[in-house]
Amino acid sequence: MKKILAFVFVCLFFVPVIKAQELVATANHFIELLNDEQKVKALFPFDAEERYTFFFVPRNDRKGITFNELNAEQKIAAFSFIQSGLSAQTVKKVQQIMQMETVLKEIEKRKENDNYRDTGKYYISIFGVPGAKNIWGWRLEGHHTSFHFSAANNKLVSGTPSFLGSNPAIVQNGPKKGLQILKEESDQGFAFLHILTELQIQKATINSIAPDSIITSNHRVAMLANPQGIMYSELNAAQKQQLLKLINVYVHRYTKLFAEDLLKEIQQAGLDNLHFSWAGNTTEVFGKAYYYSIQGPTVIIEFDNSQNNANHIHTILRDLKHDFGGDDLLEHYHASHKN
Repeated sequence: MKKILAFVFVCLFFVPVIKAQELVATANHFIELLNDEQKVKALFPFDAEERYTFFFVPRNDRKGITFNELNAEQKIAAFSFIQSGLSAQTVKKVQQIMQMETVLKEIEKRKENDNYRDTGKYYISIFGVPGAKNIWGWRLEGHHTSFHFSAANNKLVSGTPSFLGSNPAIVQNGPKKGLQILKEESDQGFAFLHILTELQIQKATINSIAPDSIITSNHRVAMLANPQGIMYSELNAAQKQQLLKLINVYVHRYTKLFAEDLLKEIQQAGLDNLHFSWAGNTTEVFGKAYYYSIQGPTVIIEFDNSQNNANHIHTILRDLKHDFGGDDLLEHYHASHKN
């Protein structure tokens, strides 16, 4: 346990800040530290069907290299690589979510040798050959964490599907009592809802009962049929600003430059086309379920807190143009690899 805590301390406070142009360098540094057996597990062709695998529940059959199989130096390199796509705050959330498995193991009273809840059962997979002019990508995935990246010309093209969850949403007992990893996502959701008028809340509320999870689930194509709720165009200036603040919580899970690109696409598609919907309890009461979604021509954001007596959060961001890298990127990859 002391070794685990020491490793987490190192990762949280000493992972270097990665610039966008260092995408390839951090990926190749991580790959170079892997032995041949580890490379077989971690590396895949860019057009492998595996690249579309997306699960955020505990699984034993994921593909990739787990943190359990990495030594201390490789783990540090892995987190440096991960931070080439994610903000430092998001990397911290990921590490906290990984460590939450110890809380679940205790809550569920699992035996010491039961690895269903395992802080090291998080997988890194690399698709294609990292290079400044290459098309390639990578995935970080485990229970309650899933990020899918694609890059071309030394720049991130896509970072979705992306998923973060937390169970418990708020830790009730033990050394981590009070920890609320996804507090910002919850607080900013209520902050926007409560800046609306009563009539606007009625329009935004699509159901008095929250769904039991995110509606888009892990489907390869994200879809929320018939956008409902209140539209951006129906908001006043202060309300619009608050909704954009909520969107920024999700978009800025990524590095600054990539987040700015995502925001530009949302803006170019027309902010007035955004819909916000709410379901479930409209006041923040522990144990009462609630859900919200934001949908526009290029984006879907979902938040759900309903499972385990409404103390279990799922959140997702889907880029409707570039999910899994998008069809155009894959076609370009195939065209560049024709004999």
